[in-house]
Amino acid sequence: MNFFRGVIGGQAAGPQPSGAETIQKLCDRVASSTLLEDRRDAVRALKSLSKKYRMEVGTQAMDHLINILQTDRSDSEILGYALDTLYNIICNDEEEEQDENAQKQADDLGALFTDKFIQDPEHVTLLLTLLEEFDFHVRWPGVKLLTALLKNQGVQLQGVILVSPMGVSRLMDLLADSREVIRNDGLLLLQQLTKGNAAIQKIVAFENAFERLLDIITEEGSSDGGIVVEDCLLLLLNLLKNNSSNQNFFKEGSYIQRMKPWFEVGDDNSGWSAQKVTNLHLMLQLVRVMVSPVNSPGATASCQKSMYQCGLLQQLCTILMATGVPADILTETINTVSEVIRGSQVNQDYFASVNAPSNPPRPAIVVLLMSMVNERQPFVLRCAVLYCFQCFLYKNQKGQGEIVATLLPSTIDANSISAGQLLCGGLFSADSLSNWCAAVALAHALQDNLTQKEQLLRVQLATSLGKPPVSLLQQCTNILSQGDKIIRRGSKVQTRVGLLMLLCTWISNCPIAVTHFLHNQENVPFLTAQISENLGEDERLVQGLCALLLGICIYYNDNSLENYTKEKLKQLIEKRIGKENFVEKLGFITKHELYSRAAQKPQPVFPSPEQMLFDHEFTKLVKELEGVITKAVHKSSEEEKKEEEVKKTLEQHDNIVTQYKELIREQDSQIQELKEQVASMTSQNEQKQATITQQLSQIQQHKDQYNILKLKLGKENQSQSNSQGDVSQVNGLQTEELTQLREEVEELRKQHTLLQTQLDDKDALINTLRSEAAQTAEGSAGGSENTELLKELEALRSQVQSQSTEINQLQTEREELLRRAEAGSSDVVHSSDGSLDSAKMAELESRLAAQMTETERLKEETKSLSGSRADLEQQLASATSTVAILQTEKAKLQTEVQESKKEQDDLLMLLADQDQKIHSLKQKLKDLGETVEDEDDLDAREQTDDDEEEEEEEEDED
Repeated sequence: MNFFRGVIGGQAAGPQPSGAETIQKLCDRVASSTLLEDRRDAVRALKSLSKKYRMEVGTQAMDHLINILQTDRSDSEILGYALDTLYNIICNDEEEEQDENAQKQADDLGALFTDKFIQDPEHVTLLLTLLEEFDFHVRWPGVKLLTALLKNQGVQLQGVILVSPMGVSRLMDLLADSREVIRNDGLLLLQQLTKGNAAIQKIVAFENAFERLLDIITEEGSSDGGIVVEDCLLLLLNLLKNNSSNQNFFKEGSYIQRMKPWFEVGDDNSGWSAQKVTNLHLMLQLVRVMVSPVNSPGATASCQKSMYQCGLLQQLCTILMATGVPADILTETINTVSEVIRGSQVNQDYFASVNAPSNPPRPAIVVLLMSMVNERQPFVLRCAVLYCFQCFLYKNQKGQGEIVATLLPSTIDANSISAGQLLCGGLFSADSLSNWCAAVALAHALQDNLTQKEQLLRVQLATSLGKPPVSLLQQCTNILSQGDKIIRRGSKVQTRVGLLMLLCTWISNCPIAVTHFLHNQENVPFLTAQISENLGEDERLVQGLCALLLGICIYYNDNSLENYTKEKLKQLIEKRIGKENFVEKLGFITKHELYSRAAQKPQPVFPSPEQMLFDHEFTKLVKELEGVITKAVHKSSEEEKKEEEVKKTLEQHDNIVTQYKELIREQDSQIQELKEQVASMTSQNEQKQATITQQLSQIQQHKDQYNILKLKLGKENQSQSNSQGDVSQVNGLQTEELTQLREEVEELRKQHTLLQTQLDDKDALINTLRSEAAQTAEGSAGGSENTELLKELEALRSQVQSQSTEINQLQTEREELLRRAEAGSSDVVHSSDGSLDSAKMAELESRLAAQMTETERLKEETKSLSGSRADLEQQLASATSTVAILQTEKAKLQTEVQESKKEQDDLLMLLADQDQKIHSLKQKLKDLGETVEDEDDLDAREQTDDDEEEEEEEEDED
């Protein structure tokens, strides 16, 4: 014990041992002592020396300390000392290190000892096992030690813990510890554990981490809570950021709804503590993680919908319009609202309806735009407002139309400030940042919207008194061409870049806007002059954008202006600029470092206002147009004609393909219908086959029953008297019914003969009618006869149908008779008492045979009658078709007679006109003094000549 007193500080005679020697002696005592108290005192001494002699303790004592953890599990005190000692030599305590070199040495020592500790994965497993100990003196230093190991070598520790059985689950149990210090340090441990490891993040999430963390946040007071709330939020961010699986689990678990109370900040917004600002800032970041533009569109849209339905968006808009909110919270809230509404039509419509609590109330969009174009507002706030406006218009054609409508002459209200007025004011203000923001915002109102590009051409601006108004497009080009006069020198580049981006977005894919731009005679010379000059580095970006604008004028040119057709603009570039020089200037846009930064994400984030040059959506437009413009400039007119011909050929080919596709679709539908018909017919066939099989089986059953009856009649000799009476009764019944059946059959024969006679008469009548129709075209009487014939045929058909019904009834009665006969025979067999002799049996069998023969004959007659009925129906159908043919021929003859009458009437009209003309000509000849003979005179002369000829003939005869 004297030795320990000397080590700890007691007075001892003689020279004091050095630190390394003392540590060596302590290590020997830890390794060799058999008493637990001695080992415990030695480990306590090492703990006290571990901070001052970190290197020596770590080098000499680490193995002994790990051995203590393995062997002395029963004593919590020595375990606590050993864990504290290991923590001191591994942890890099930043507070005690002042200069950079000392800090670097400490970091190196921590990494060195951490590597030594985790060389054997069993050491980490041992540490995880010790964390299950509930004793505070073991669990707390174990949590701190594992946290320090993760800080120094996080990736290696994550790999070991991931493969350790129940490793993550043991660490999750720390959040349920009732001792706050362990729970809070457990949060820090899980923060380090979940950094950059998606697999561990998923395991932690599925270990019910979201529920526990949200409960802790609520218990600690939400946004008004302390550092523990901040740690919980940081852990939630680790679990959700860039982890789509956990984000989906968070949404599906209805945890988004539990975020709404976080943002109920109340009306009293004065005196925000620094911790509350930090907490709320992290909460807003957590919302943005769920709706970030880098997430999959489906997941983002689903979260946006949930945030609107649970009222979270409404709560954020309340903070947005509240007073007294710190500037950084307001900025982050604007960014959060931006991403909650981005691309969601429902959320965008709600945001458009939000009004600021002012008198009179103004739309939130107008209030935000006032901040954007106000140069006294903070730069980050103005960037956030621009992002919010861009997100409001993203894929929102309705919102784009509403913004552009505020600029049109018919909707301008002089008594109120509109979004369009603020944008125009910012576009032409003296502040270059306002110029750029307004130009980009207006460009987003035209993005992928041809209708609004054409509508914006109608906007007129009043420049000064006494001068006519100019269009917005013209004013933008005027500012570009007169930049040195209007814009301050220091901010000229930013303003011109903004205006050029607006013009490129405006006229791209809009031939009408291209025509309006080219109609100004000054624009093309200005662009060519700008591109061809050799200017400084800053101006090269403007030259590239001018080249892009001129290239758009070529690519989307509809050749409506004779002076600025595609070919003439290409010739102008070749003469004034040179094709290679033009393409080089165009390519400078994408080579600019600020272009690459803007292309990374939609949110405009810039270190300083001077670097605010490119918009994210514009970078997409440049990427889309650069290649096609280069090809368009290099193409000759012949190549363009060939391309147009190829396009026409492709269109024709597409039309042919479309026709074939339609034909194939029709054929497919027909094939499908036929398949359905085949399936239906197959099923019907199967049903009929089943019915036939069933009927055959029934017939076979009847035959079997009949054979059994015959066998019973032949074998049994039973009572005669009772059976004789019964037999006579049965036979009498059958004889009467058979007589009645014969009479009915005879009646059917007579009716059949009568029907045959009537049918012959109708055939004769049809032949007569056919001859009459061929001889004359007058069809009135024939038509009535045909009608009567049809009536008679219909009556005949009904008669045949009734006869068929009667035959069916007879067949039914016959079957009933047979059934009753068989039943009677069975009764005879069962009621006999064995006294019937063989003679009577023979007589009975003969009578039954005769009845069966008569029945068969009746069957044959019934079949012949059915055949005759079928023949009659066929003849009737033939007669009906003959009548239809005669009616058709009669109608044709009537039509021909009508046409003949019409032709005769036309001829009579022509003859009448001819006679009238002849009469008028004769009258004219008579008036002229010519001798004209009338037809009556000619007739008289002909009659006289005939008389003279007859007299001469008579004289000759005499």
